[in-house]
Amino acid sequence: MNHDIFSCIGNTPLVRLDKLAGDTRLLLYAKLEGLNLGGSIKDRAAKEIIQDALKRGKIHANTVVIESSSGNMGIGLAQVCAHLGLRFICVVDPKTTRQNIKILKAYGAEIDMVERPDPATGEYLKARLDRLKVLLQATPNSFWPDQYSNVSNPRAHHKTMHEIIEQLGARLDFVFCATSTCGTLRGCAEYLRARDLPAQVIAVDAVGSVIFGGEPAKRLIPGHGAAVRPRLYQPGLAARLVSVTDLDCVVGCRRLVRQEAILAGGSSGAVVMAVEKIKHELPAGSVCAAILPDRGERYLDTIYSDAWVAEHFGEVSHLWCDEGQKELCLTAR
Repeated sequence: MNHDIFSCIGNTPLVRLDKLAGDTRLLLYAKLEGLNLGGSIKDRAAKEIIQDALKRGKIHANTVVIESSSGNMGIGLAQVCAHLGLRFICVVDPKTTRQNIKILKAYGAEIDMVERPDPATGEYLKARLDRLKVLLQATPNSFWPDQYSNVSNPRAHHKTMHEIIEQLGARLDFVFCATSTCGTLRGCAEYLRARDLPAQVIAVDAVGSVIFGGEPAKRLIPGHGAAVRPRLYQPGLAARLVSVTDLDCVVGCRRLVRQEAILAGGSSGAVVMAVEKIKHELPAGSVCAAILPDRGERYLDTIYSDAWVAEHFGEVSHLWCDEGQKELCLTAR
């Protein structure tokens, strides 16, 4: 029996993806983080950050939690705050999907919308963080979870990695992690290093993200990549970096649902395409885990909308053709 909602966060399933692995002789597994109660891997970090702050006396009954989020972390925090009876303000921007804003409001979160990007960088993240600082100063007894530098974020993912190892019951060679705050990436890498396990972490980042030193560029998929390098980032966390485009994310999501019947979000599509890009370079028999961060219902108006895809990328439906037309399915570039 689960005693409260916190016991429903974590312990997500690990499933085999034979169709996406294809004829590469890889053993490919997906960690379905969308099956956390709030719908994403961010539930883990939200729970860990708030519980740690409670233990350290940084949060009290009348504390106001304020965070900047494009969606999933905000929803995770909204869920935790609703459970604990805490007021929560989420700073968002116009790229946040309508579904996510509706979910945030349903949990009782207060929405503070940043209408314009930072004038110097053209990025919304900087503008959101600037607005957050103003709110923190103006709000007595406020607490900032600071998902980009709070070490409770990666600590939550020690358990994610522990679950994968336990669920496999065998060796693990590669684990694919999407990057944004670097919480998942750092947490998985820390867990493996602390136990001297040989598995290699493959970081999946967005083209246009600056996390690994890339040139900043416009990105359409929220929650994947970052316009500012997070303080949680450390050199050498990943054995290898695979960069993917927005179109890659769309193609990966569409292939995942058509071939494996898993409806997942944008960063999950990124992970799928990262596997696709390098799977023929990996040794035969390699055991791979792909962490799929969230569900796809929050992307029905974007990634899963044919009209939205056509508006931004043109006619590209051939890129997620079925298995019988596999020769047409060229990796998006």
